[in-house]
Amino acid sequence: MDISVRQQDKKHSTVTVLICFLIAVIEGLDIQAAGIAAAGIREYFGLDSSQLGIFFSAGILGLLPGALLGGRFADRIGRKKVLIWSTAVFAIFTLCTVWVNSFQSLLVVRFLAGAGLGAAMPILITLASEAVSPANRGRAVGLMYCGMPVGAAILSLVASTSFGAEWKNIFYLGGLLPIIVIPIMILFLPESKEYLKAQEKVGTGAAEPQATFKDLFNTQNLARTILIWVSYFFTLMVVYIMLSWLPSLFTELGFTRKEGATAQFYFMVSATIGTVILGMLTDRWKKAYVIILMYGGILAGLFALNMASSLTQMYLASALVGAFVIGCQGVLYAFGSIVYPTEVRGTGVGMASAVGRIGAMLGPTIAGQLLAAGFGAAGVISAAIPCIVISAIFMLILIRRLKA
Repeated sequence: MDISVRQQDKKHSTVTVLICFLIAVIEGLDIQAAGIAAAGIREYFGLDSSQLGIFFSAGILGLLPGALLGGRFADRIGRKKVLIWSTAVFAIFTLCTVWVNSFQSLLVVRFLAGAGLGAAMPILITLASEAVSPANRGRAVGLMYCGMPVGAAILSLVASTSFGAEWKNIFYLGGLLPIIVIPIMILFLPESKEYLKAQEKVGTGAAEPQATFKDLFNTQNLARTILIWVSYFFTLMVVYIMLSWLPSLFTELGFTRKEGATAQFYFMVSATIGTVILGMLTDRWKKAYVIILMYGGILAGLFALNMASSLTQMYLASALVGAFVIGCQGVLYAFGSIVYPTEVRGTGVGMASAVGRIGAMLGPTIAGQLLAAGFGAAGVISAAIPCIVISAIFMLILIRRLKA
C-alpha cells in the first residue's frame, strides 16, 4: 500500500512539473516575442525607440496585477482553477495582438495578455514546489522554470525561418499554443496536495484563520518580505532589460539583426542549462554559496558584454549572462516557495512576483530612454551592474535571517 501511494505521489509530481514546464515554455515564447517582433512592430506602427520601450513595458506592467491577484485567488479557490483561467486570458489577448491597428490598442492587449501570464507564474511556482518534498523544491522549480528559456530559444529558431519573418505569426503561435495546453491541464493536472490538506482543515474547523496580505508583514514575515521584494525588484529589472533589448543592443554595437538573434539563442540555451543546475544546487549547497555564484556570474557576464570586441566574444558573453540571469530568476522563485508557509505561499510568491514585475516593467523603459538619450549599449549594461550588487546583498541578508 505504501509503495502504491509513493508511486502515485511520484506520478502526480512528475505530471505537475511537466505541465508547469509547458506553461513556462509559453511564457518564454511570449517574453521573447516582444523582442523578436520589435522591428516589425516598429515599422508597422511607426514607433521610435522610446515608444518601443513602452510597448515592451506594457506586457510586463500587466504581469503586476496578474501576479498579485493570481497568487491570492490560488490560496482561496485552488491552484488549478486559477492557472487554467489565467492561461485562457493570456491566450485570448495574445491573439488579439495581431488584430489591433493603433499603438494605444496594442498597449491595451499587451497589458491584458501580461495580466493573464502574470497570474499564472506564482501558481506555477507554488504548484511545482508543493508537488515535491521540501528537500527537492529548488530542483522542481528549476526544472519547471527552465521551460522559459526553452520557449524563448525555440522562438529564436522560429524567427530565423520565413514563417517567423512576419511579426504577426509570432503572436499567432503564442496565442494558439496555450489553447492547446488548456485541455491537458483540465484533464491531467492534479490539484496541490498541500492546498487540499489546508482546505480539509478549514472544513473540519482545525485550520488557523485564513491568511491575508497582512500576514506578509507580521512579526515572522516582515523582514523576509522586504528583503525578497528588493531582490526580486532589481533582479527582474536586469532580466527584462536583457530579454527585451539584447538583440537591439547588438545592433547598437554594430552587429547585424541576424547576429543579434543568434546571440539571443545562445543566451537562452545557456539559460536553460543554468536554470536546471542552479535549481539543483539550491537543494544541495548552502544557500549563500548559490547566491554568491549566481550573482557573481551575472556581474561577470555584464562586464564581459561591455568589454567584448569580437562577435565570438559577444556570443560567449551572451551565453554567460543568460546562464546566470535566467537561472537566478528561477532560484529566486524557489526561495519564494521556501520562505513562506503553505497557507500564505501563493499570496507571498504572488506579491513578490508583482514587486519584481515593477522592476521588470521599469527596466526596458529605462533602457529605451538611455538609448534615446545617446548613452548606447554600454550605458545600458553599466546601469544594470549596481542593480545586481544590491540584489545580492539583500539575498545574503535574507539567508542569514532565515538561518537565525
